[in-house]
This record gives sequence, C-alpha cells and structure tokens, in this order.
Amino acid sequence: MTPFPNSLWSATAAPLASSPPLTEDLRTPVCIVGAGFAGLSTALHLAEAGTDCIVLDARQPGWGASGRNGGQVIPGLKHDPAALMARFGEKAGTRLARFSGDAPALLFDLVARHAIDCDLYTGGWIQPAHAPEGLETLRRRRAQWRSFTDEIVELDHAETARLVGSDHYVGAMLDRRGGSVQPLSLSRGLARAAVKLGIRLFGDTPALSLSRRDGTWEVETPAARVRADSVVVATNGYTDDLIPALRRSLVPVYSFQVATRPLSPNLAATILPDGHPASDTRRLLWYFRKDGQDRLIMGGRGFAKDSLDADDTRALQRAVQALYPQLGEVDFAYHWGGRVAMTADHLPHVHAPEPGLYAGVGFNGRGVAMATATGSILAHLAAGGEPEAQPLPVTALTPIAFHAFHAPAVQALAGYYRWRDDRECKRSRSGSSAR
Repeated sequence: MTPFPNSLWSATAAPLASSPPLTEDLRTPVCIVGAGFAGLSTALHLAEAGTDCIVLDARQPGWGASGRNGGQVIPGLKHDPAALMARFGEKAGTRLARFSGDAPALLFDLVARHAIDCDLYTGGWIQPAHAPEGLETLRRRRAQWRSFTDEIVELDHAETARLVGSDHYVGAMLDRRGGSVQPLSLSRGLARAAVKLGIRLFGDTPALSLSRRDGTWEVETPAARVRADSVVVATNGYTDDLIPALRRSLVPVYSFQVATRPLSPNLAATILPDGHPASDTRRLLWYFRKDGQDRLIMGGRGFAKDSLDADDTRALQRAVQALYPQLGEVDFAYHWGGRVAMTADHLPHVHAPEPGLYAGVGFNGRGVAMATATGSILAHLAAGGEPEAQPLPVTALTPIAFHAFHAPAVQALAGYYRWRDDRECKRSRSGSSAR
C-alpha cells in the first residue's frame, strides 16, 4: 500500500477503509477516478440514490490534497456574488453564489448523516484583515452577501484580537457558516460510508487510459479494466495525462503546513480561544487553526515540491512568531506539503468533454467545502441529470494558453504579491504606531 506523507493528519486520522488494488475486469454504471473529497462525495451521493459505482485511486483515499489541506471549511468562492452575477448573469450567478455559500452546510450534513468522526467544528471561520486595504475588501464582501445570509459579521480590532489571540490584525470578518475538520479523517469517513452502502473502492490502481467503444467507456488499469456507462474524473491538483486537456486547464500550486506539539493549557487558551479556523486577506495568505488536541497548525504558499525539509519551514516559523510571540522559538512536530489546483478564472470547473465523461476540478484553495459539494453535481450528471439544472456551469474543456509557461509565471507573481503584502502590513503597523 502507498505510504501517506508524514503529516499531522496521517498521524492522527481515523482508520483507512479497505481499498485493495483492482485485479479483475468489472462492469459498472459509473466509474470514478480519484478518491479525494470530490470523488468520494460523488460516490456517496450516487450510493444514496441507489446507483452502483466503482472508485479507483492511484494511491489511497485522501492521499492527495484531500488529506493534506488545512481542513478549513470555508463558505463561498474567491469571487463574491457581484462578480458571479456579472460573469454568469443574475439568475445563474445568484444560484452559484447560494450553492457555494451553502457548501459547508452540505458537508456538515453528510458528516452527521453518516456519523463521520473527523474532529468537526461548526462554530464559524474568521478572515482577519492584514491591513486597512484588506478590511475594505471584507466590508465589500459582507455587503454583497447580506441578501444571502445574516451569518456574516464584522469584528473590530479588539474583538479580532480576542478571537484570534493576536494583536496582528486591524479587523476581521466572522462567517458563522464555516468551520473545520480533520481532512484525512473526513476523506476516510466518506470512503467508509460509501463502502458501507455498497460502493467498490480500489486503491493503488491508477487509471492508465480512457477509451470509448459502442457507447461504453473503458478504463484501463495495470491489472484489469473497468467498463462503465459514465466516467467521473476527480483528480484535481494531481491530474495527469489521463485527459491531457484537463491537465492543461489547471495550474498546480504548492501549499505547505506545519504543526506544533499540543500546547500547554495556558498557552492554548491565548490562541484562537473559541476554536475558529482563520485565513487572512494577504495575497499570499496565512491560514491557521488549532486541532482538537490544541496543536497549532499554520499554512502558507509553499515550494514547488511535495516533500519538504525542516529548513523549508522558516517562513512559517516567522509567521507563527509574528502572530504569537508568546510561543517563542517553536519546534514543529510535523511539516508537509501538497498541491492545490488553480484555474485561470479562479472558479471551480465542471466539464463534460464527451458524452458520459465528466470532470470536477479547480477548487482554488477552498476544496474542503466546494469539492465535497461539487460531488453532488457530478453524481447528478453521471446518473443522467441535465447539465442546465446544475448550480455550477457545465462546460467543455479549455486548456490554458501557453500552459507550460503558466506555473513559472505564478511563481514569479508570488514574489510580487509577497512584496505588496509586506508593504501594506508595514504601512498599517506604522500608522498604528503613529496613532
């Protein structure tokens, strides 16, 4: 069995569901490639509707981004409602905004319905403002969401400092729709729930090729074939050349995290005292939270690699010291990285490149809630649902122009973003000192 990265999540996750390699040819109505949040949610929604399916993963359920992310359950998308309406029209944009805002509730409902043990926290999500520019962005965002929900509140500097446990931010927005999970435990819980309902799950089984013959799809794996009426590809940041145009429609961006050992009760009481997860308004954001055992987890934009050395954690060491100087020099117990799939328009994509072939990818750093919710859309499509009825537009594949040059450009842009973030933070601190 493929070993998991040495992360906090793999060290503390719920047990893995049985997922042996596929060794014999099988026939199924739906074959799902990828056992992360999107693929497993698709399988679970199909199973609940009485449709049989097979799930294949090149490694094991949750091995990729779904088992490596920060576990923050964030409502909405990178784009706020006004931008969605401008792009898709008022009706479709409103429907997409509502769907994305309700995505955490869909996840929480799945967890409750299937009794998934994943260190669930439903008390909300905080977005702190790193500078006055960030606070203005938050105010505009809250105003746009006001017609959808009254669960978003602005926090002044004092309340932000209390809830974050740091005087670092000028203010914040608290969205009570959000929360957090242990992400690998959620992945494994979705897998166990699907298997319990009869779904067949196979790990260490990469999909090598896809072909269509006589109206039926055939998925070739190292030892056997799966024939299916429909195929769903849900590989996100780990998308390969199974569908080359799909890989070229995404840019993998690396994120990494560190985790402390459990903090002492006195220290833990000073940091995120009410348990909220937080991700700030920096362009290269810091995202942080505590887990159920009071470990502090800090994340940020990473290096272009999955395997990290201890030396790679220095940037996050500085972030922890800036936010929580009371911790002093921290010896991190865990550090790990993984890939986030970004799209050119910063929106999640649902594609139908050929009849009976669907893909859900590109969650742009908000995959815990949105990938899980997108699984409900993919399940409807794979079972024969009409694309026009879905809250996410179902589109043909459009590879990114000059794709080979896009990842280096993103890395270069990161340096510029870091400079702008630092400049705004310094200006904000200088203004605070002057007052």
